[in-house]
Amino acid sequence: MTLTFSPYAAARHRFVHAAAGLAGALLLLAAGCDKQQAAPPAPPVVQVVSVAQRDVPIYMEWIGSLDGDVNAVIRPQVTGYLIKQNYREGDLVKKGQALFEIDPRTFQAAVEEAKGLRAQQVARYDTTRANLARIKPLAAMNAVSQKDLDDATGSDLSAKAALEAAEASLQTAKLNLGFTKIASPVTGIAGIAKAQIGDLLSPSMPTELTTVSNVDPIKVYFNISEREYLRVAAAAKAAGKKPEHVPLELFLVDGSLYPFPGQTSVLNRQVDVSTGTFKVAALFPNPQNLLRPGQYGRVRATMAMEKGALLVPQRAVTEVQGRYLVAVVGADNKVDIRPVAVGERIGSDWIISKGLQAGEQVIAEGTQKVRAGMTVSPKPFVFEAPAAGTPAAATEKPGDKPAAQPGDKPAAPASKG
Repeated sequence: MTLTFSPYAAARHRFVHAAAGLAGALLLLAAGCDKQQAAPPAPPVVQVVSVAQRDVPIYMEWIGSLDGDVNAVIRPQVTGYLIKQNYREGDLVKKGQALFEIDPRTFQAAVEEAKGLRAQQVARYDTTRANLARIKPLAAMNAVSQKDLDDATGSDLSAKAALEAAEASLQTAKLNLGFTKIASPVTGIAGIAKAQIGDLLSPSMPTELTTVSNVDPIKVYFNISEREYLRVAAAAKAAGKKPEHVPLELFLVDGSLYPFPGQTSVLNRQVDVSTGTFKVAALFPNPQNLLRPGQYGRVRATMAMEKGALLVPQRAVTEVQGRYLVAVVGADNKVDIRPVAVGERIGSDWIISKGLQAGEQVIAEGTQKVRAGMTVSPKPFVFEAPAAGTPAAATEKPGDKPAAQPGDKPAAPASKG
């Protein structure tokens, strides 16, 4: 028996077969999509650091401005034309060294005139003294009247007074002549001259000729609050010292530590009511005249040494409504948001007084991406190096450097505690 299919039945058979294959493919594709959607997301990558434990110094820090120990403003004391400048600007000058000279001819003539007037008074006084010497014995013998004796005595006293006035005039003339050579009253660095040869100088001129500053030692002024002053006093008392004997360090604007320690020299007698601070002056040796008036620096006082302090970078600590929180990564790579108690700030680090243990891993980069209980992928925290030619103090990020150790010379001053 032979079976035959019509063309319509054959086409229908091919369509049903193709539809079944397409349906199977769609089911497989749908199953693959379900598997992809069901896959969990990859844990976020965070950068972590270990909680460090070491002995750290506790210090306080202020911004200071440098000034000369003595700043002598040089002004003319007589009127005349400037004819000479005897120093090179910016050089070290000695006490008594002549810096400028004013035309002395007028003052020399005044001295000569005063000498002539003095000579006249000397001659007159000699005459009146001789007359008095002759009249006194005659008056004792009643050979002359009492009036003659009184007149002779008065003339002698008047001549003596005139001679003393002539002496004073001569001394004044000599003094003015001496003022034509303007000398430095101190040893120090002489500034740029503000007058030129040929200028007419006078004591009433609005500007000084120059300024000479004694810069060894150099003075550093800074302001401390009442609270800071009490802390310094308490720390000094605990160490058996006076507040002014607390050693000071100076960091320059390039972040380098000045090699010579300083000491407090002056504490103002009262608090400035407008700022609530004391003005303090400290003296630092400056044997090479490296430091100059007008510079700025950071003054640091070491208050105490904290043994076994726990340190984390400041960037790892988040403050939320007065609470300080740290994200801790456990051994299972899960995050624990933990409250901590913070202490002093040491450089770019923060002392944690409660809430952490040494060696625990805390998140320093990526805290905004995590929540409690989340699994993360921890990586070591990478410190960004400063750009070439940029001082480290200007580009340092929190956590870049460890806290200063006793005897260290840090490259940059630490944050105020």
